[in-house]
Amino acid sequence: MNEIKTSRRQFLAIGATAVVAAAVAPRIAHAQGALPQIDEADPTAAALGYKHDSTKVDAAKYPNHKPAQACANCKLVQGADADAWRPCSIFPGKTVNAKGWCAAYAAKA
Repeated sequence: MNEIKTSRRQFLAIGATAVVAAAVAPRIAHAQGALPQIDEADPTAAALGYKHDSTKVDAAKYPNHKPAQACANCKLVQGADADAWRPCSIFPGKTVNAKGWCAAYAAKA
C-alpha cells in the first residue's frame, strides 16, 4: 500500500483553503444569481402558503397575515435590501421575492 505523507503545515494549509472555499462559494453563487427562484407550487412553498406577491395571500386561510408583511422585512431572508429576489433560510438553495410572503414570516427586530 502506498503511504501518503503530509506534513502538519501542508495539512493546515489544505484545511484552511477548504474552509475559505466553503465560506466563499455560496456568496459567489449568490452574486452570480445562481440560485433559482422558488416556485409557488414547490411542496414546501405550497405548505407555507408562499406567494410571490404578499397582496395575493388568502386572508381566510392565513388570518395572521398583515398587508405590511413581506419577505423584504422578514428576519429569515438574507441578501441586500436592493435585491428583488433573495435567499431564505426556509427554502434552502432557492430565492424568494422580496414582495412575497409565507406563513413562516417573522418580523425583523
